Amino acid sequence: MTDYTTRRTMMVDTQVRPSDVTRFPIIDAMLSIPREDFVPDTLREAAYVGENLDIGNGRIMLEPRTLAKMLELADVQPGHVALDIGCGLGYSTAILASLCDFVVAIEDDAARAEEAQSLLSGHGIDNAAVMTGRLAAGSAKSGPFDLIMVQGAVEHLPEDLLAQLREGGRIVCLFAEAALGVVRVGHKMDGTVNWRFGFNAGAPVLDGFRRAAAFAL
Repeated sequence: MTDYTTRRTMMVDTQVRPSDVTRFPIIDAMLSIPREDFVPDTLREAAYVGENLDIGNGRIMLEPRTLAKMLELADVQPGHVALDIGCGLGYSTAILASLCDFVVAIEDDAARAEEAQSLLSGHGIDNAAVMTGRLAAGSAKSGPFDLIMVQGAVEHLPEDLLAQLREGGRIVCLFAEAALGVVRVGHKMDGTVNWRFGFNAGAPVLDGFRRAAAFAL
């Protein structure tokens, strides 16, 4: 029988801690939440590898290092309400739910959203709700949010989504730029989101977040 507890510890010790992730609540969540339960059954043995996992239909589960560093940049706090875009089967949502007051997660695949909600409920996580809808639309009716995280790359962000961020809130995104993606954290002040560099990482661009192609005559 696979010892997933040992694999979780190795993931944190060899991928997360060496990546300058120092906040104990993040480390504790990644040590305690069973990542292998939030991947397709065929990927359970690969759940703790240090790379993005292909979960089907052009979607991935971010590698542990990338997710952990994004959470560090997010500075998520107890009392926060977070929006998790492209949650897959709910692992990122489970981690966020352990760090803040409530998480609204968005999935564009109804079956995947239903499975994610079932997995979260099965693990006793009752402060998260998975909704089906267009990823780029977010969930205006549930906002505004203290934090928005996007579980994949973006080329651009719709203004309607940025409007769902509370004044003083943060948004963490992986921008697809040339060959190497860039994770940035945006801080909303006086109605404007100001961005700063976080670190480099890679992931496929999510549906709805591609920049419109320019037409040339």
